[in-house]
Order: sequence, then C-alpha cells, then structure tokens
Amino acid sequence: MHTIELGDGLTVSALGYGAMGLADVYGPAQEDESLATLHHAVDVGVTFLDTADLYGAGSNERLLARLLADRRDEVTLATKFGITAVDGDLSTMATRGDAAYVRQACDASLARLGIDVIDLYYMHRRDVRVPIEETVAAMAELVRAGKVRHLGLSEVTATELRQAYAVHPIAAVQSEWSLWSRDVERAVVPAAAELGVGFVPYSPLGRGFLTGTLDQAAIAGDWRAGLSRFSGSAFDRNQAVVEGVRGVATEVGATPAQVALAWLRIRGEQLGLPVVPIPGTRRATRVDENVASLGVQLDPAQLALLDELAGAVVGPRSDHSDPNWVSATRE
Repeated sequence: MHTIELGDGLTVSALGYGAMGLADVYGPAQEDESLATLHHAVDVGVTFLDTADLYGAGSNERLLARLLADRRDEVTLATKFGITAVDGDLSTMATRGDAAYVRQACDASLARLGIDVIDLYYMHRRDVRVPIEETVAAMAELVRAGKVRHLGLSEVTATELRQAYAVHPIAAVQSEWSLWSRDVERAVVPAAAELGVGFVPYSPLGRGFLTGTLDQAAIAGDWRAGLSRFSGSAFDRNQAVVEGVRGVATEVGATPAQVALAWLRIRGEQLGLPVVPIPGTRRATRVDENVASLGVQLDPAQLALLDELAGAVVGPRSDHSDPNWVSATRE
C-alpha cells in the first residue's frame, strides 16, 4: 500500500476505510465480524480509518477503540463532530458548532476511542448559526492543546472552505463524491486543489449501488430503501448505469466497484488533487477487492464512457431538504 499526502502534511494510506456501515445503518452488524474486518483492513495496509461520534450514538467509536487498543501506532484515525441526535435517533438530527460544544465533543470522542490524540478531526456539518471561523478557531485550540493533529471539514461549500482555511490549515475536505455524485466538482474540488487541501470522498461506491450487487430486496431492511435513487423506477434506471460500469469492468478485468474507485483516483489526478476514498464494508473480501482497485487503469475512451454514464443517474444525491445536511446546496 502506497501513501498519499493530503493537506497540512497529513500522509495516509492511498485507500481509506469508512466505518459507518459497522453501526447498524445498513441493517444489524455483528461486532466480532466488524472487528475482524477492521483488523484485516489494517493488515493489508488500509490504515486510514474514518468514524464519527454520530455513528451508532458513539458505539462506532467504541468499536474502533477495541482495534486501537492494540494497534494505535498503525492507524491514522479520523472522527467527526457537529451533528447531534437524541439517543441516535436520526429524525432528531441538528447541527452544533459553538466553541464549547467543539471542546465537549472532542473530549467525549477521545474517551470513547480510548486515545490521547485524534489524527484528523472533522467538522461533520456546518452549524449555520455559528460563523465557521468561530468553529474552526475552537478546533485549532484543540490542535494547540495536543488533542488533535489535523483539521478537516465535511460537506462545506468552496466559500466556507476558504473562510476556514484563513483561520487554520485544513488537511482534508470530506464530501460525497463518486461516479453518480459529482456536484462537488463544480466549486468545492477546485477550491481544495487551489488551497492544497486533500479530498476524502465518502460513499465512493454510491452507498453500495455502484458495486452492482444490490437489488431492492437486499436494501429492504435499511434506510437506503427510502432514498430517491434506490426506490421506484429510479432504481431500475440507475441499474442501467451500473450495467454500463460493469461493461467497462469486463474490459479491464475488474469489478464494477474497482472501476468506480479507479475512476475517482484518476479524476483526482486529472484535477491535480490528492484523493483518498473511504469505502466501507463489513467483509474482509470486499476490503481486498477495494484495495485491488489501486492497480486498475482506464483508457481515455473508457473514462469518456464513464463520464457519460454518470450524467444518466436519476434522482438527487441526498433526500435531505435542510441545507445543513448537504451544504453544497447553499452555493
């Protein structure tokens, strides 16, 4: 596994691991299986691990604590704050970014994770009631206190990124970015490239859709069933997009997931931007599949076809109407 330097001197494995799926969001997860998958990821060099205090109302961080207890020195650990929910009930979600809460949330995450310092600490979502400069200034205090090494922002606009960067260097922006979610390329990605900030795409496989392994029965037990892209006629129309990706995968001897991840890597190279996707999975075999994407190459004709397929995706990338959740809609 080679490494990539994001921003602010933060070097991470060329592929990361998003742990949200280990928190029952896609149906019940088995903790022992989840822990085994995490160990396997680190074994094969996927040492950039991503979680958040929101996931499982803190249980996701406590799960990672079991791994970190033995392997802290091998892992670059990212976690996030800023979305609150009562007892993990996502229907009660709100944002909070005041300085007192930033300090409180960091201390709580450190305690759950069982560590002394967080490698990359993200503002999960912007609290529009609080100037972003105030939130980032509080995060910068955590760096000076030795509780955090690098700062990140999730789902911010280009303007917000520049405002935050003026307060403290930002190592990474995390937003949804994939073959079927490309809105960040309009403004946020160019701003990150301009400032030397790395990009960490979450849901780089379209919440599993781009793997080509899902049908509506498979998602009936989790929240994806209610998303526009996964429901009704949109599901079938988007399956046609995946079949196009599968055709490219057949040409290069890869899987649809590997092609989707390779496309992101190459897109980052085209834009002069360090890009480290964080696909999540509960299975070690899928970790291996994702790692193998680093060796997949795509020629100009295949890239052009994938761009065309991306334009055929049906439905919005998010069903949240509140711009607090998808802040790209604010710009």
